[in-house]
Amino acid sequence: MKANEIEALFTRSADGYVFARWVRPIVPVVFGVDDATLKTVKGAIEAVVTLAGHRMAETDPDQGANLMIFFFRDWSELLEVPDLDRLVPGLPELVAQLEADGANQYRHFRFEQDGAIRACVAFVRMDRELSDLPAEVLALGLAAQIILLWSDRAFQARSPLAQVGENVILRPDVAGVIRAAYDPVLPAAARDPSHALRLTARIGV
Repeated sequence: MKANEIEALFTRSADGYVFARWVRPIVPVVFGVDDATLKTVKGAIEAVVTLAGHRMAETDPDQGANLMIFFFRDWSELLEVPDLDRLVPGLPELVAQLEADGANQYRHFRFEQDGAIRACVAFVRMDRELSDLPAEVLALGLAAQIILLWSDRAFQARSPLAQVGENVILRPDVAGVIRAAYDPVLPAAARDPSHALRLTARIGV
């Protein structure tokens, strides 16, 4: 990827360039799936975390779990989850907007004081489009979009995944960005677009 392409991946429609990665070990908990799908989702997260050179853990000392993933059929189901509005402020208004937009996914991030990712709440509405996907594909795409704070427009035109024969994998260019983003020499959060140049240089290495 060229620097301008990487910059676009983290340039949000409203906030300009915003980059963030996890610093805490990732502790996932998944709701609304059977045991087999749970294993698939956690396996995909572990694979992407390993790619990044990051870590997972059994518990977060401050939050218990810091990655909460909800699978459901209708957005209104979220309004029935106890205390979810404490994790996602303005939940009723958000649900109404997501319903109006016909959205099938949404990710709400919380941040450390330095801007690094502190926690993520991911919502996946299993509409016809997502229900037609194999669990492995859905889980890998979700894991890829949770590992960094991508732009809200990053994957609108093109998925982070690619078909190789009968297999679906993480696109090599996206995998390269993820690996570079977790290089210890780079900051955990950045708002200056020149950060994209540093990512480009790390990919080259």
